[in-house]
Amino acid sequence: MPTTLENMKDAFAGESQANQKYRAFAKKAEREGFLNVARLFRTAAEAERIHAEGHLGAMEGIKSTAENLQAAINGETYEYKDMYPPMFEQAAAEEHKASRMFGYALEAEAVHAKLYALALESVQQGKDLTQTDFYLCPICGYIEFGKPSGPCPVCGTKPEKFVLV
Repeated sequence: MPTTLENMKDAFAGESQANQKYRAFAKKAEREGFLNVARLFRTAAEAERIHAEGHLGAMEGIKSTAENLQAAINGETYEYKDMYPPMFEQAAAEEHKASRMFGYALEAEAVHAKLYALALESVQQGKDLTQTDFYLCPICGYIEFGKPSGPCPVCGTKPEKFVLV
């Protein structure tokens, strides 16, 4: 029989995946002209996010900003050093379309870890980041501090396609 902690981890993972899945479903419904169905998916996605955040809180997984940044650095570092390389290699060997996104994620996660490290450095000095504009490549997930002046270094997306978050 699983422990309550194991149950919370499973519930957090399931609710987090449902959130992402419903957000993707909403985009598809919107593209197909079903605007109210898209709204329903987005509303349900937010409900799943509430559940996930509650489970994470119950697991005491939300700590100080410095601790949260370190956890983010650890997670991103694991992803680009350990998780994605074999996934990318296998997908590439199989000539599977997943290799494209695995490759993008591998490179973008390394950048995320560096940006979190900069943020942690600031927080440890008792300061916030001075940068206020964060731009996201909508294709690969690369993040740029400030308005991009050139194409995405990961996937080549034009700078005007980046999204200000």
